[in-house]
Amino acid sequence: MTTAHSEVEDLLRDLAPQVLSALVRRHGGFDACEDAVQEALLAAALQWPDSGIPDNPRGWLVTVASRKLVDQVRSEAARRRREDALALATPQAALLAPPADTAPAADQDDSLALLFLCCHPALSPPSRIALTLRAVGGLTTAQIAAAFLVPEATMAQRISRAKRAVKAAGAALALPEGAEREERLAEVRHVLYLVFNEGYTTSGGEGLTAPELSTEAIRLTRLLHRLVPDDAETAGLLALMLLTDARRAARTGPHGELVPLAEQDRGRWDARLIAEGVDLISATLPRGQVGPYQLQAAIAAVHDEAGHPDDTDWPQILGLYDLLQRCGPNPVVALNRAVAVAEVHGPSAGLDLLAELEGDERLVGHHRLLATRAHLLERLGERAGAAHAYREAARRAGSVLERRHLTERARRMERPA
Repeated sequence: MTTAHSEVEDLLRDLAPQVLSALVRRHGGFDACEDAVQEALLAAALQWPDSGIPDNPRGWLVTVASRKLVDQVRSEAARRRREDALALATPQAALLAPPADTAPAADQDDSLALLFLCCHPALSPPSRIALTLRAVGGLTTAQIAAAFLVPEATMAQRISRAKRAVKAAGAALALPEGAEREERLAEVRHVLYLVFNEGYTTSGGEGLTAPELSTEAIRLTRLLHRLVPDDAETAGLLALMLLTDARRAARTGPHGELVPLAEQDRGRWDARLIAEGVDLISATLPRGQVGPYQLQAAIAAVHDEAGHPDDTDWPQILGLYDLLQRCGPNPVVALNRAVAVAEVHGPSAGLDLLAELEGDERLVGHHRLLATRAHLLERLGERAGAAHAYREAARRAGSVLERRHLTERARRMERPA
């Protein structure tokens, strides 16, 4: 990709939510506006690298998108004459008015409201993710489909259903108030967290990561943090992403093999991201009530600040997991805490906790539970048991790289000591 194309792509990603929110605020009809904005973004992506970026790129996009929306509305009205067509819902004077970018509210940034809209409770989590990446992230349907390893037609159907659900729910481009706002903000954070996690460790396919998803999740979380700078959990989420993504380059070896945290070349970790993440969580923790994202970020910071695995402050990590289990309990937290207990009190203590987790339906048969059991059995020298657990974990893992890694671990245990 040339520098010009890269510059245009970055700019379009930043402008996509602003342009869409400008159209939705003026015309209504989220689904029609979103289609029009995608057409405008495509036009810009094709024209700007050669013709140059306009003096007012936002205004250019709003104008082009508005014209495409008008064309779409007129065509629909002429073809179907439906009473609920957007042309009948929008005054004709508004369709012929000056571009939305010149309206009095042109400088209003509705990006946060747009994020809330894409994460509407009427949508399923997969639909929220797809719509957020499409409408706020500016990704094409093909890009989203490729990142999630599904056919483009499947992703197109998912996005279409999401837009229909938003329309059926009568959702408006507006920020909720009071307790509802905080609840919806938590949903937005959760969607961004899911996007990042899918990018950092894909649930299937040949690769371990889908960097475009992790990068987009960080970009959108930076946007959210800029819009709600006083929200400690949003700051914690951003810090967690930065501190985790800093290790990405070291997670695979020269042949693409998975490299566990304890075996990674820490010289390949991104020092700039670590410094930014540590500064952010250090400034956030003392400010007020501590939440799960802040605690996870603090744990990641302890790992990242250790120059060697033996330097890791496991008692501090265990203390943080104790707090995390109280304020945000879930099976994954309990599983990770068992690892910390094993580091502080020995592998047998960790295995005792794993035995308790085997009764949790959410973890039964999960490859991470089996892989953790295998690792602790290996540390105890129980090679046969470790080999069996590694093979069972490999059988259940969705990622090809994880399956290969776990299978190789099993083979090592089966070789003579």
